[in-house]
Amino acid sequence: MLLVGNGTTVTRDENNPFLADGCVAIDHNLIVEVAETSELKRKYEGAHFVDAHGGIIMPGFINSHMHYYSAFARGFPGKGDAAPAVDFTEVLERLWWRLDKALALDDVYYSAMVCMIDCIKNGTTTVIDHHASPHAVRGSLFQIAEAAKATGIRSCLCYEVSDRDGEAVMREGIEENVDFIKHARREKTDLLAGMFGLHASMTLSNETLAACAEAMEPLEAGYHVHVAEGYGDEIDSEKKYGKRILERFRDFGITGPKSIAVHCIHINEGEKEILKETDTAVVHNPESNMGNAVGCSPVLDMYARGILLGLGTDGYVSDMLQSYKMANALQKHHNRHPNVAWTEIPGMLFENNAEIAARYFGVPVGRLAPGYSGDVIISDYVPPTELTDKNINGHLLFGTNGRSITTTIARGRILMEKRTLVGIDETRIMTRARECAAEVWEKF
Repeated sequence: MLLVGNGTTVTRDENNPFLADGCVAIDHNLIVEVAETSELKRKYEGAHFVDAHGGIIMPGFINSHMHYYSAFARGFPGKGDAAPAVDFTEVLERLWWRLDKALALDDVYYSAMVCMIDCIKNGTTTVIDHHASPHAVRGSLFQIAEAAKATGIRSCLCYEVSDRDGEAVMREGIEENVDFIKHARREKTDLLAGMFGLHASMTLSNETLAACAEAMEPLEAGYHVHVAEGYGDEIDSEKKYGKRILERFRDFGITGPKSIAVHCIHINEGEKEILKETDTAVVHNPESNMGNAVGCSPVLDMYARGILLGLGTDGYVSDMLQSYKMANALQKHHNRHPNVAWTEIPGMLFENNAEIAARYFGVPVGRLAPGYSGDVIISDYVPPTELTDKNINGHLLFGTNGRSITTTIARGRILMEKRTLVGIDETRIMTRARECAAEVWEKF
């Protein structure tokens, strides 16, 4: 039995939302009770007690779109044979499609380890990832799964099928998705789950989509795909196929309640209706959209329509509080209105991300309540004004960041306590990661 107490407890559970001196009782990987600290210490005498020292006790954060393979792009100086990118297509061609081709299986593992360590330090306990390594396809998702087992970060994984590296690589991507989806189901654990990854409409022919749909038919695992991130993606779809992206994807069975359409910046009214009618989730990635200069996703409109919207980072960071701040500011800036996004963005992060994750894992997440996964984090934030369940989102928005997290617990396993990683040799991992990164950069 594990107790996490002596802190202001924000549960995200409407039946028991806030305790001034709360405690969470975890038995193995599930929460069994949330009550006052003194009550649970008496009830579970002898249990291991993690002291919040008056900090804020919260559910672990969820990142609903991530690229673990992105770590080795940090600090990349560029190559002399490539001028700086001036649009999104050139960003893909001159950075990301060079990086993914340079990855070997060892690189995949250590890049994932770097990002998962960042997750732990920033209080993120569940991640839905999207992977690509076209010269090391087979076994790549299994390498990431090994990193998840080593760190304890719950991960839903998929491989990015694409035509851009030829038919053989495309077929390998299909096989990797299918094999890992089956493997994750055989594992029967809430640590791992599998989806079917697709890159984007502009790199997927009708023949490839048909092959993916055929492979997926018995699996019913859901697709994870970028949609209308750059405006050129929609132009390409209409020119080649006479359809908008989501019309085309719907016709191939790609939309649906287990699928994730990432970005959705340049979709039209009809495509929004497709998302709503098919109950397809959408994930917004504000830092990435701003950094790639691709535009601002119409999340306020989609939210009002009842489309399930989550918040991700697209590999930019592993700090969900930073993405929370960015998403809030971006919508205010884009809409030229200081009083928008107060409800929608925290709803995406604190409620909808949990609903999206629950579609893939066999345990509910995102609340401190009996029956939910034992994903608990502690922040050392000291509020200068009154803190309640009614204003906690404002405190998190303006007073904290990911590095205010001191303790991270996932599935009842302590991953970090008092900012010290547990069972992870960070120095060794980062040393090896730098060696891998140097080799990757040489291949660019």
